Amino acid sequence: MYRYGYGYGRGYAFDATYILVLIGALLCIIASAMVKSTYKKYAKVRSMSGMTGAQVATEILRRNGINDVSVVHVPGELSDHYDPRHHSVNLSDSTFNSSSVAAVAVAAHECGHVMQHYKGYIPIKIRSALVPAANIGSKIGLPIVILGIIIGMTPLAKIGIIVFSLAVAFQLVTLPVEFDASHRALVMLGDYGFLADDEVNQSRKVLNAAALTYVAAAASSILQLLRLLMIVNNGDRNRR
Repeated sequence: MYRYGYGYGRGYAFDATYILVLIGALLCIIASAMVKSTYKKYAKVRSMSGMTGAQVATEILRRNGINDVSVVHVPGELSDHYDPRHHSVNLSDSTFNSSSVAAVAVAAHECGHVMQHYKGYIPIKIRSALVPAANIGSKIGLPIVILGIIIGMTPLAKIGIIVFSLAVAFQLVTLPVEFDASHRALVMLGDYGFLADDEVNQSRKVLNAAALTYVAAAASSILQLLRLLMIVNNGDRNRR
């Protein structure tokens, strides 16, 4: 016989709060599928200019007078990122030498992050400051909560929730950073003449799909945090 509920030491066969975890996982799966599908579609469309992702990134940096950031080829697919520590725009195999609309969009997006750093965009400063705390929160927050639940120490479990919240805060502040980088990318692609108007619209679809992965990740983290709060609060009430 299955019993539905949760609480310290109750030993229920089914924890109803797992539904929140499943919803979060489903959102991430859907978002991942969408970005792969959209990228694959526009990776087959050659841009009007014929410039590769590496060439577009290099030209964007040059036009903005940024001379201390290099464009680097890194292995992998969709592993593109801007590394402020080494001052490099790292472009993956599917971006660096490709002249597709998708590749150009991704390259410009990473340059959008460069612009954010050089122009003092506040949200990216906050995100950078949160990195150490977020790493700690994602690694030990959940284990602390679980330990607190197992040994029946609500204060310890609540400390774990606070620590885990740091990772959630990082996910949330990442959203405006990513959307802003995409906006900057689309403006530069159009203004600098790297893409025609219809190609800019195609690039927008690629970047919007990519942004959904961050939205899904943030939603998943929030749902996990909500689940932990429900479990700990309910367990606390049951122990009184």
